Amino acid sequence: MNLLLAEDDAILADALCEQMRASGFSVAHAPNGAVAQYLLAKQQFDVVVLDLGLPMVGGIEVLRQLRQTDASLPVLILTALDSLEDRVAGLNAGADDYLTKPFDFPELEARLRALLRRSRALKASTELGQLSMQRETRSAQVRGEMLELSPREFDLLDLLLTHQGRVITKEQINQAWAGDRGGAGAGISASTAASSADGGAATNAVEVYIHRLRRKLEGSQVAIRTVRGLGYLLELERA
Repeated sequence: MNLLLAEDDAILADALCEQMRASGFSVAHAPNGAVAQYLLAKQQFDVVVLDLGLPMVGGIEVLRQLRQTDASLPVLILTALDSLEDRVAGLNAGADDYLTKPFDFPELEARLRALLRRSRALKASTELGQLSMQRETRSAQVRGEMLELSPREFDLLDLLLTHQGRVITKEQINQAWAGDRGGAGAGISASTAASSADGGAATNAVEVYIHRLRRKLEGSQVAIRTVRGLGYLLELERA
């Protein structure tokens, strides 16, 4: 469970990072709004804990910009601002929950896990065009016919579907594959794997899997578009 903690109070942030890691979260810390925006653009997170009073870029602005590109990432505001107006502003900006300081860590953890359960339930199944995916069974179908997908192909399709209409970089794809000890190049030809000598194996692996997935999605009304110099995005085919 990857968590972003955007909190400028160094003492509180250190304590929360320690407690969250002890509870099984992988935590990245942003001491200000600018760093939070950078991390949100570069990494994939399952949930965000966001202070409103961040320096450089305020928490509300971070949240508003996030919602322009990602409507589903769960965000819990954790702040000392406890007026009704502050709570309404935070929720209207796109927060999923709002907890004021001081607080008890067990309540924070319980709220985060509730957000994660809700998020996973919403993401359990996805349909786009003639493509449907079930994450619990790690399966996908085109026009009702089951696709034969390797673990890497499924993870790639899952990432593209989750961020449909947004560009996904090769770095993000490799990051999504990072938990698979089989390596990004598993099953790739010897000529592709040999490029590891010049540092190109990861890039070539992504290109190979994109090519394979495109072929398997034929007839689904869904296309993987290459955005030169940036990455790939999944979209409905244009008529």
